[in-house]
Amino acid sequence: MAEIRSFRDLNVYQKARDAAHTIFKLTKAFPKEERYALTDQVRRSSRAVAAMIAEAWAKRRYEAAFVSKLNDALGEAMDAVVARSRA
Repeated sequence: MAEIRSFRDLNVYQKARDAAHTIFKLTKAFPKEERYALTDQVRRSSRAVAAMIAEAWAKRRYEAAFVSKLNDALGEAMDAVVARSRA
């Protein structure tokens, strides 16, 4: 197993980035009337997940801050799911 030197080496970060890219492609097919509301929210939430994982990595020495950022990432992921389910 390779040494983890950066958040970019984390599988969870890589999967979050891949998911954000997939979501961006999928939301291109959303109806035009949803372009600025639903589409924007789902895209922002999906990008925020990877960003919050990176922030958690930066705070990994402080367990409470680390867990808090991971919980924030989970919240953003759920926000994207909930926004999509409203469509």
